[in-house]
Amino acid sequence: MGRSTCPTGSVGFVALPRRCSALILLRSPAEALGPTAIALGSFDGLHQGHRAVIAKVTAAIASTGSGQAPPLVPTVVSFWPHPREVLHGEPRLRLDLPAEKLELLEPLGIAQLVLVPFDRALAALSPEAFVDQVLVQQLGARFVAVGENFRFGAGRCGSAGDLQQLAALQGVAVTVVPMLHDANGRHSSSRIRQALAAGELQRAAELLQRPYRFCGRVVPGRGLGRGLGWPTANLQVDGRKFLPREGVYAAWAWHQGAPGALPMAAVMNLGPQPTIDPASPSAVEVHLLDRELDLVGAELVVEPLAFLRDQQRFADLPALSAQISRDAERARQLTNRVGVGQPPADQGGDAPKQQNP
Repeated sequence: MGRSTCPTGSVGFVALPRRCSALILLRSPAEALGPTAIALGSFDGLHQGHRAVIAKVTAAIASTGSGQAPPLVPTVVSFWPHPREVLHGEPRLRLDLPAEKLELLEPLGIAQLVLVPFDRALAALSPEAFVDQVLVQQLGARFVAVGENFRFGAGRCGSAGDLQQLAALQGVAVTVVPMLHDANGRHSSSRIRQALAAGELQRAAELLQRPYRFCGRVVPGRGLGRGLGWPTANLQVDGRKFLPREGVYAAWAWHQGAPGALPMAAVMNLGPQPTIDPASPSAVEVHLLDRELDLVGAELVVEPLAFLRDQQRFADLPALSAQISRDAERARQLTNRVGVGQPPADQGGDAPKQQNP
């Protein structure tokens, strides 16, 4: 699987899609606009608990009205890469990559996303030094909101309560937001990952409060699908993106950043090719239903709609083709059924000529 979703341009120290439509800014600490009101945390998935923390920031700014001069900049601050990657060498795939998060934060009233580079020097800071050097000096914080499970400082020794006390000494107000729970437990990114890993798209969407999506650039393939009569768009997806369970899905797909066209119904295969090439690496292949488009070089957004089946090895290629036909029919029924999917009406791509071989 590839490492890039879209063409990139440099913004600070982070690569961003050039055609990102979000209006908010992605900045390094040195470039952050201030003074700031900060929601501090990872916010991966932006689930209901994360949104409760962010809401405290916008509420704090609203309560100050015109009395704050200069006005506070509503800001989300996260660390990149994930601390466990640096400290323990554990890869941490993200539900939302930074560029994706911009478009999600904008409707919440956030003006900038600041990614603090996490390294061993930052990890070694005492709680006192973190508040002084990072929050006050670098970010110009005047207000901070965190979840009650927030930890910081060397060895994660600082608690949310410690943050309140230390920040108060610097004239910074801190609000600690209780964890949110439902009948199945605490709202968390882990629950979303578990749902995706099980292929439970509706449960993931309920926890995310939005459909799960990912983006990829269409790259030339070997033409194996076309040879079977099922041409596919082969997607190069950022390797840091958390993808759902391997298997076959009904899905929606549309051109990223191209206004005016409707989403396209599709069948998606996520994983290797056990019948055609058992040694092949895991890949994302999308077959558009009942249309042929020239997609090479395009950037596609994919919204998996329903898990259809596990991957399996068939006795021969005709048997594989017959199963794909059944998958396509199930996907066609699902995408035609009212209420099953809610594809975006303002994104998509006009049909060019021929689907990727």
